[in-house]
Amino acid sequence: MALIVQKFGGTSVGSLERIENAARRVAQAKKRGHDIVVVSSAMAGTTDRLISLAKEVQPFPNPRELDMLLATGEQQAIALFAMTLQRMGVKAVSLCGWQVPVITDDVHTKARIKEIHTRKLKELLSKGYIPIVAGFQGVTKEGEITTLGRGGSDTSAVALAAALKADFCEIYTDVDGIYTADPRIVPNARKLEKIAYEEMLELASLGAKVMQIRSVEFGSKYGVRIHVRSSFSEEEGSWIVPEEEIMEKIAVRGITSTDKEVQFTIVKVPDKPGIAAKIFKALGDAHIAVDMIVQTVSVNGYTDMSFTVSENDAPLAKEILEKVAKEIGAEKVLMDPDVSKVSVVGLGMRSAYGVAGKMFDVLAKHNINIKAISTSEIRISCLIARKYTELAVRALHEAFIENDKVNFVGDK
Repeated sequence: MALIVQKFGGTSVGSLERIENAARRVAQAKKRGHDIVVVSSAMAGTTDRLISLAKEVQPFPNPRELDMLLATGEQQAIALFAMTLQRMGVKAVSLCGWQVPVITDDVHTKARIKEIHTRKLKELLSKGYIPIVAGFQGVTKEGEITTLGRGGSDTSAVALAAALKADFCEIYTDVDGIYTADPRIVPNARKLEKIAYEEMLELASLGAKVMQIRSVEFGSKYGVRIHVRSSFSEEEGSWIVPEEEIMEKIAVRGITSTDKEVQFTIVKVPDKPGIAAKIFKALGDAHIAVDMIVQTVSVNGYTDMSFTVSENDAPLAKEILEKVAKEIGAEKVLMDPDVSKVSVVGLGMRSAYGVAGKMFDVLAKHNINIKAISTSEIRISCLIARKYTELAVRALHEAFIENDKVNFVGDK
């Protein structure tokens, strides 16, 4: 008998029929003797619809009120989920984030979990109930409803698994595991049996849509084994596990891309100490994350500075940067939304050589120009024109995964 947290995404609860399918899975696991805690997203499309409604009222909705609105999506889904289980003869009760409670900071629309109280959940489990918890949402210590950002239900599920010391966390979605690339772009993409937390963190941060990055961070920090699988199949999925469980350290395990970034360039920035700090502090104070920073060589006391931000943050970033540019005496701010980032990721890159050269060579052979480059110990990312995204992903997958016969660390 195990304690399992099962999370169902929006597509898995997208209709009453799909909620029933998900509930049947939960009931079967309960019948096998397991203790189950369910975390549910809102029904597919609900969050987007609510955001659209909010933007009809306010182009830039008040974050507090937006959280109040968005939290209703999960509340609908958990109530329907609990009712469905009850109709099947299974004891179940729905809980909003504030009823658990899941305590967060006060940064509305992108709150971070501070602590989770488990007493109520443990009491329900001891009485044979299945708690159906609303993902994506929490509450501040002052009682304000918050949301965790898009994909936040994954974070809710893994955080609950960590708090409850669950045996593992199952993430049910509309795909049957984690692939070496998006199968919709690369038909020959391969499903991975296991992937290390660190590799999954990189893939999630770089555009892989299977897992939300903060959920993987929780898994890595607290050692939660995560099983990503399809809610429409009984097939085994992919496990996200500690690095020591990965037997083969392949140089490149996955190729991913994202077109959800915008490149900003501040032209003719005075090349003086403290200028960069002023620019990035202003963005940081607005909770805007920055990536892929490139600074040109100083000419006549001036330099150009480029970097990327999430497209969701771009309107506010533009407003902030234009103000800062005037303050520091920069010439102008350019904004380029027509970019995407392609990346290769793998634990084996720590000790393999030639990966960067090979990646650049593959892109060059397809006449794809590189606008910016960023790296980590196990990842190389290139910023390119958006129209070349799918071509780049397919070409890199073919070179590094399909055709590369010498791909293991030690095979020099």
